Amino acid sequence: MVGRGWEEDDAVAALEQAMRAHLAEHARSHDLPPPEKVPCPVEMNGPSLIDAGDRQVVVLANMLHPRVVVFGNVLSEEECDALVAMGRERLRPSSVFNPDSGADEPHEARTSQGTFFRRGENALCGRIEQRLASLVDWPLENGEGLQLLRYGPGAQYRPHYDYFDPGRPGAHVALSRGGQRVASIVMYLNTPARGGATTFPDARFEVAAVKGNAVFFAYDRPHPMTASLHGGAPVMEGEKWVATKWLRVGRHL
Repeated sequence: MVGRGWEEDDAVAALEQAMRAHLAEHARSHDLPPPEKVPCPVEMNGPSLIDAGDRQVVVLANMLHPRVVVFGNVLSEEECDALVAMGRERLRPSSVFNPDSGADEPHEARTSQGTFFRRGENALCGRIEQRLASLVDWPLENGEGLQLLRYGPGAQYRPHYDYFDPGRPGAHVALSRGGQRVASIVMYLNTPARGGATTFPDARFEVAAVKGNAVFFAYDRPHPMTASLHGGAPVMEGEKWVATKWLRVGRHL
């Protein structure tokens, strides 16, 4: 297209529009949910270092399907320790969103303890949230607040999806607060002695829980075809602390 006289930016925009139209038509003809735009923090064979505003983040692994990127140096040692200290004072048994009732409830699949921080609740959360928004090029206001989780020995989170199934009766409760989730960022606040990996069963891929690192994964529609099934493997020795950030298609309220 450029060779035929197109401006490069116009050519890119036209190709993206054509691709979106093709994917939307494919979804309609196959009775699938339409795709949403998702964060794209790095292209294939892209840079090894990303400027996240106040920190240089390392790209450790990059997978297209499922869309998974593993980052190093997302958080400093001091930031990890400070989040753990704040979270330890507020821990409660973790809950899971019930898509039928629309409420957060305890569930046997999740055996951790956790707490939530409002977006921008304190200076540390605000700094990290701005860094993540820069890292994945997604609006700050489209992110949920940070969730902190502690997994003790034997604790795990069995494989699940992070998106909300729009066909379930309680989904409208979650979707009314910023629309569908389109990506997740799991940050590791310590390094367990053994176990605690983040697993992607469909891809037969796992990410080790290493302090300061993070795993990003995106899902462009609420459907298993995204291969975004993931879980937190059991902690075999020690404990695991993580901070999770979910990204929405719209402004999260």
